[in-house]
Amino acid sequence: GWFPLSTAGAQTTQLLVEPPWKPAVLWDRVTLTCQGSGTSNATTWYKDGQRWGKGRPDQFIVTESGTYKCDRPGTGLSSTVSVLNDRLVLQVPVRVLLEGDTLTLHCQV
Repeated sequence: GWFPLSTAGAQTTQLLVEPPWKPAVLWDRVTLTCQGSGTSNATTWYKDGQRWGKGRPDQFIVTESGTYKCDRPGTGLSSTVSVLNDRLVLQVPVRVLLEGDTLTLHCQV
């Protein structure tokens, strides 16, 4: 399932990651989806702090490691997602965790 990386309300741009593990890793075939109000395909993407494209699709498969965020007209910038290309990664689920929750860790090589 899709999990937002921000817990803010519906009036905020959400950057969703699939598969839902943090940090995301390039070799996991990561899909990013930008959700917010406004016209579909009016998304502006940023990679490594630089504008990476305006009017791009709301969803794409990541092919390069880096940090990503998106902007939707009317709801602004999303939080940042890092996509790593590391050989060994310890991941946690992308969801809000509360004290006392059982946590599944995911070790990938």
